[in-house]
Amino acid sequence: MAARSLKVLILDTDYYARQAINSYLAWDRRTRVVHLADTLQSVLDYVERTPEIEWPDVVLLDADAADSPENLAELVKRLEDTIPNVMTLVLDRKLNLDTVRAVARANADGYLLRDEVRIHIAWAIVWAQDHDFVVTASVKEALHDEFESRLFRSATVPERRQYPELTARIRQALQLCVVERMSAELAADEMGVSPHTVRSYIKQGYRILEAYDDTVYPPDMSPQERAFMRFTALADPDEEDASPDNSGDSARS
Repeated sequence: MAARSLKVLILDTDYYARQAINSYLAWDRRTRVVHLADTLQSVLDYVERTPEIEWPDVVLLDADAADSPENLAELVKRLEDTIPNVMTLVLDRKLNLDTVRAVARANADGYLLRDEVRIHIAWAIVWAQDHDFVVTASVKEALHDEFESRLFRSATVPERRQYPELTARIRQALQLCVVERMSAELAADEMGVSPHTVRSYIKQGYRILEAYDDTVYPPDMSPQERAFMRFTALADPDEEDASPDNSGDSARS
């Protein structure tokens, strides 16, 4: 797995959303959060006091940081002018086609619905590096009648990688213990089972995740870290057969 070490700045008006995204990105060595901001001024202050080498490669921008699509577009332009060559990805809670059009015209690099990326945000960021303008699946569907160049050619962020053998309970255990970092004891209380059962689910989950992924990870990466990478991975859009016998389901890097 290639190490990109993309520096990410999160501009989000919601404290809990900032912390959640920060937590997800911290697990992925290809991304590194350099600043958490709730206003444009916080971003400008960071850039002013920070050496250029530590300026972000990517800004995750909350659509609610402005009160209208037009003002959000102006915010995108300000970020692009302030941080040369930055990739700006807008995160929204609900689809707004006026916002999509406005940020695309402002040269943003993507418009993503939060519920469609969630724990897969690091994978989405890395994948977006190779595309001009990216959107999530329901946004692409809503753009079917759009003929403006960037929107018409927008690339759809792949769906999450499928692991058919993961049962709902194993998936829940992985979500709690791997993604949310709960102990087996706390996860057991949440799931209404014993800690022993949770550990059994996790062991099975690790085995299933590994069976569907032939990526070579750094030797110092912990089993929990590898499990997070696999659990949050996006599917390879060119893959036709997601079976563990097919090597094409490995992670992009």
